[in-house]
Amino acid sequence: MIAEIEKYIEIQNNIDQILKDSPFKMSYIIEKSGIKKPTFFKKLKEKRFTPEELLTISQTIEPKQWRNETKEEILESLKRTEEDFRNGKGIPGEVVLEKFKKRIEKYKEDALRNI
Repeated sequence: MIAEIEKYIEIQNNIDQILKDSPFKMSYIIEKSGIKKPTFFKKLKEKRFTPEELLTISQTIEPKQWRNETKEEILESLKRTEEDFRNGKGIPGEVVLEKFKKRIEKYKEDALRNI
């Protein structure tokens, strides 16, 4: 339990950087949080979001990470992936890396425009 509390404190203390590093625009995060814009920025400055607010923010900026999949769902997903690779539906790693590099550059450009 101590590790979880320490992680919570770390997230609370670094929430501003976490949001900066997020691929989502701040206006989108604020909208999804349900917190009024001035209140959101005050909480961000003071680093005093409630645990429930941090959970909502986390679910917004990392939507796939918070979903608890069952073991069966994970195994089924892996089986489908294996079948796709066998059927030639895979994408070469170099192509994926190139797409990610372009996506990261786009996020950086967008972030610089929003400064």
